[in-house]
Amino acid sequence: MPDLPDLPVRARQDLLSRTALGVFRLNGQFLAVSEELARPAGLTAAWWQVLGAVLREPLPVAGIARAMGITRQSVQRIADLLAAKGLAEYVPNPAHRRAKLLRPTEAGRAAIARINPGHADLADRLAEELGEEGFAETVRVLERLAAALDVLAER
Repeated sequence: MPDLPDLPVRARQDLLSRTALGVFRLNGQFLAVSEELARPAGLTAAWWQVLGAVLREPLPVAGIARAMGITRQSVQRIADLLAAKGLAEYVPNPAHRRAKLLRPTEAGRAAIARINPGHADLADRLAEELGEEGFAETVRVLERLAAALDVLAER
């Protein structure tokens, strides 16, 4: 564990509170932007999030939930909707007979492709606002925070 400065307990609690409030605010901002980006493609932010999780490889619902940090039930509901709308499909899982894998259909991939120009534009504007190094540092800090919370959750 890194050396902690001699901060009073209240100061550490304040840092935690400010971090949580900042992340909650960011979550709301990202959800609003994601809804705006996804809407023209006929998706919601949640649908985009689940489809995005399986673009590289099919995953079981539980694996998607773990990657996204949300409940399996929430992902199951969205996955079933995506399958019903023809944007994703369930396929057999060679590793587990009952836990099928979710993968995007061609229609699902096409919907995601319609989001890409707006997504790229937002990434460019954020890089311009933060600077390339600032943007990369933001990612590193958020990934470090998530990893630290994972470690604490395992204890």
